[in-house]
Amino acid sequence: MLIRSWDRGDENEWRAWLAEGRDFGLLAANGGAGEGPVLVPTHFLLDAERGEILLHLAAPNPLLAAVRADPQVTLAVTDGYAFAPGHWRGAPGTPTSYYASVHFHCTAEVVESATGKAEILNRQLAHFQPETPEVRVVPGEGELARQLPGLRGLRLSVNEVRAKFKYDDKKPAEAQYAIADRLAERADGRGRGRDQYAAARAQLLRRHRRRTAGPGTAPEGATIPSDTTPRTDHPRGADRRTDHPRAAD
Repeated sequence: MLIRSWDRGDENEWRAWLAEGRDFGLLAANGGAGEGPVLVPTHFLLDAERGEILLHLAAPNPLLAAVRADPQVTLAVTDGYAFAPGHWRGAPGTPTSYYASVHFHCTAEVVESATGKAEILNRQLAHFQPETPEVRVVPGEGELARQLPGLRGLRLSVNEVRAKFKYDDKKPAEAQYAIADRLAERADGRGRGRDQYAAARAQLLRRHRRRTAGPGTAPEGATIPSDTTPRTDHPRGADRRTDHPRAAD
């Protein structure tokens, strides 16, 4: 994912964004020789303090075989996307896409033991189904335990986090506010993708407020990074140029 200097998200920002309830993403593993990547849409549980992500899959899922062959995987979470026509953005009239996307580059471990799988499932249940604390998995007991052989857990150790919030942050305030009005029009029902246009507008305005508040200002609800948090620095070769953003960024 190309990340330019003006749309890079820092750790406080991506943590707060995910904490709003974004816990569904696309997990990608490397396929075999001559094959493309293996992709699985999935719910996940992020434990940022431990630097790990937990999830489970059905035992026949082809992603598990890919992980056993190569444990390096990427989990991508994307939201708040909208198409911005060129005439919204002023000269030279280049259309673009707005979106927020966080990529976790991880090393995956397949969890095979009943105890390990039960631990992952119970942590997921506590997160996704907190209203039923009595529903938990105990190996060797009950119907849920009988389903354990058909499942595999995945524990992803996070090596790097790359976050991008692409909402025309290079543009002056008046241009951003005008684009926000356009997004509001589509969100009000005069176009397609109403929910996403509303989400994109909210992100554009949030980014603008954050940028104009001054350096080092954390968004509302952000947490202080801990020493165990995955690093969010950028790999060698990350694009740091400041030329005009292209439509395909």
